[in-house]
Amino acid sequence: MLKIGLTGGIGAGKSEVSRLFAAHGAVIVDSDVIAREVVAPGTPGLAAVAAEFGPGVLAADGSLDRPALGAVVFADPARLKALNAIVHPLVRARSAELEAAAAPDAVVVHDVPLLAENGLGPLYDLVVVVDAADEVRIDRLVRLRGMTEDEARARMAAQASRADRLAIADLVIDNSGPLAELAPRVAEAWERLTTRR
Repeated sequence: MLKIGLTGGIGAGKSEVSRLFAAHGAVIVDSDVIAREVVAPGTPGLAAVAAEFGPGVLAADGSLDRPALGAVVFADPARLKALNAIVHPLVRARSAELEAAAAPDAVVVHDVPLLAENGLGPLYDLVVVVDAADEVRIDRLVRLRGMTEDEARARMAAQASRADRLAIADLVIDNSGPLAELAPRVAEAWERLTTRR
């Protein structure tokens, strides 16, 4: 089994690279998807979040009210730390389950947005960073996600710097160009990764 950590700053195209790796046969373990699963209605994770933060973080239907929780945790680093102490161990456990279920010769790609920020590089055999110039990422966030330029810059500033991400990369996939250029780059990266097994 080859364990790959995949990361990239907001707007770099990490999700598209993850999708393309899946098309080549990779087993994708998506941390964002798992983070939502572990706090779905009826889960111990949601119960723990509600116990820690109170009923104000629940929507009328009993699901997690993400904007309400976000207003609490992003205004107070100690509260964010408390949330992470609940959610991160659940995400790690579920990620380990999914990895263990993969075939012994699988390429398992862990799609982890905050890999650099949380110092997770050593957990993987290789780290792949999807990279694009800051101005390209800002343009994408404004055009495709409807953010203002200030919002885009603030989101980027809250993440690891481009230099910090590149410093942990074993392989960089440049996604500064149009989408049509990405598929051949991912195919080339896949070839390099799978010949290392």
